[in-house]
Amino acid sequence: MNVAPPLDAALARHYAPGDVWTRIVERLHAAGHDPATLTRDVAAQFDEFHGGGRESTRALARYVGLAPGLRVLDVGCGIGGPARTLAAEFGADVTGIDLTADFVVAARRLSALLDLADRTHFVHGSATRLPIADASVDVVWSQNMLMNVPDKTLFAAEVARVLKPGGLFAFEAVVAGTGDAYYPAFWAASPALSFLVDAEVLRTTLAAAGLVERGWLDNTTQVVELGRRRLAALHRDGPPKLDIGAIVPEQAAEKMRNGLRNNEEGRTRAIQGVYGRVG
Repeated sequence: MNVAPPLDAALARHYAPGDVWTRIVERLHAAGHDPATLTRDVAAQFDEFHGGGRESTRALARYVGLAPGLRVLDVGCGIGGPARTLAAEFGADVTGIDLTADFVVAARRLSALLDLADRTHFVHGSATRLPIADASVDVVWSQNMLMNVPDKTLFAAEVARVLKPGGLFAFEAVVAGTGDAYYPAFWAASPALSFLVDAEVLRTTLAAAGLVERGWLDNTTQVVELGRRRLAALHRDGPPKLDIGAIVPEQAAEKMRNGLRNNEEGRTRAIQGVYGRVG
């Protein structure tokens, strides 16, 4: 992202306090799993930590019509869960980029353990300075990272730049609703790290970059239902040994509650979008 170093550092502290890889290994052992025999189903309990989890990744891939052999760029890839789903289940060749260096390290190690290192590649980099050649990818993919991008105009221009003619931009994002959001949330501990815009502003920004809307879906209702199930399980069973806390350990329960309240009260909305590059 095209932000000042203090914001870069603050986002890294928010998303990856401490040693991410060591924490993942410790949580796996505590849950009775040997990292050497890790499976994708076990990893999915913590490596797809956006609002809808792995099912949301699958739904977006089907929504965009992802097909085998396509080159996908996952911007804000985290520790690589969605990239591995797209590679293993949809036959894509995926390059993931993330601003958080510890996430990139963990993504590479997890892909190696899961025998997906040949189809998933991870790079430390910025969403607004993509280290990717012009017109070189079929699909730009992004799940729940736009909230941390201050300059969405520059981001949209980068998406358009790297897409091949006819390529698609598929994304999930939290957008602003009515009223101030509650914090801490999973994408930001405080408003200083949050750059929410409402849906129409986002649509206008993407259109101005030469991207044409192919699909737009408000899936807040589904995200609320999943959030309620997660919160009920937390109250019933206590914190699970494997969940988002393996990645973002601080205030996880409070962030979960606030995310649900934000969506329930209309302070935020969850959307999926598909845009195409023409020409």
